[in-house]
Amino acid sequence: MALQFILKILAILSVWGMAALVAVVTILPFSDSNIWWIRAMDFPRLQIAILAGVVMLAGLFLSGPTRVFIPVLMLAALCYQLARIYPYTILATPELQLAPEGTDQVRVLSANVLMENDRHDLVLDRIRQFDPDILLLMETDHTWLDAMEPALAGYDTVIRHPQDNYYGMIFATRLPASDARIIYLTEDDTPSLIAQLTSAEGRAFRFVGLHPRPPVPGEDTEKRDRQIYYAAKFAASTDMPLVVTGDFNDVAWSDTSRSFKHVGQYLDPRIGRGMYSSFDATRWWLRFPIDQLYVTDNVAVTSLQRLDPIGSDHFPMAATLNMDAAVAKRLNSTPKPIAEDEKELVNDAVAKMRDTLGHEKF
Repeated sequence: MALQFILKILAILSVWGMAALVAVVTILPFSDSNIWWIRAMDFPRLQIAILAGVVMLAGLFLSGPTRVFIPVLMLAALCYQLARIYPYTILATPELQLAPEGTDQVRVLSANVLMENDRHDLVLDRIRQFDPDILLLMETDHTWLDAMEPALAGYDTVIRHPQDNYYGMIFATRLPASDARIIYLTEDDTPSLIAQLTSAEGRAFRFVGLHPRPPVPGEDTEKRDRQIYYAAKFAASTDMPLVVTGDFNDVAWSDTSRSFKHVGQYLDPRIGRGMYSSFDATRWWLRFPIDQLYVTDNVAVTSLQRLDPIGSDHFPMAATLNMDAAVAKRLNSTPKPIAEDEKELVNDAVAKMRDTLGHEKF
């Protein structure tokens, strides 16, 4: 009897403890704090929702007031977490309809290769199979650069920027490029890529590749967020079609990504189609959509794909775009108006970065 009583008490304490954990990780992200461990709670919303559901059911077996309190609390947490990820399910309405195969298509392949990954052959295979017009590789050091040279030989414009700190970058395109360069949007050593390209039928557009730092111990998210906001401001400052892709190290449903999307007036092809979770490729139970692709409403999307593994902790992401603005106008929805508070938030972040870096414009 004593053992049964002890086990019962432990079970009750476990349910209470898990309920408290779910409540804390649900509530803390409401904060505007840039502390890394708070912002990291934005990532596992699906996992938190599943845990909330399990604790909710377990709470029904308790006795006394907690039999009601814990299930109700967990139901509230579950509903909130599901509401945040709902747009990235097949239940939501897509923001854009997929375009048919067309004549002015651009194929884009983006991959975080993982610097210490030695499966160079798998990356070369994906490049050969998808045959991208635009290639963006991240976490590329000199070893990766040497290994990729056979593929890069097939491109007219190549930007080689190897680094040994997990933030190297390679950009390659066979499209005419009037501008293609590495820039730094923060004072740390995380590069971004901007380019002005021309499609096969002569339509000019801009391309941005991003790879800011993730929220990890010792790395809060202020710089990451400013880098993302800077790209949002870039889109808002031009009527030219724009494509942004890369490893954002931020989930699509975070406040930062949502502000980026709204201020840049971007559309997200994943909305209404699924999460396309790209990280962690090595653990199926811990995956988040952090390798992202956004387009302005004058760019149509023909396909979005998560390609087969490459030995990295990220899956490569690939998309086929149609640069015909008439097609895009027919298939894309109009982005929601920019909220004034979001616009002010982004403008303030960009102004601070310009002051720090001495940039007059992006």
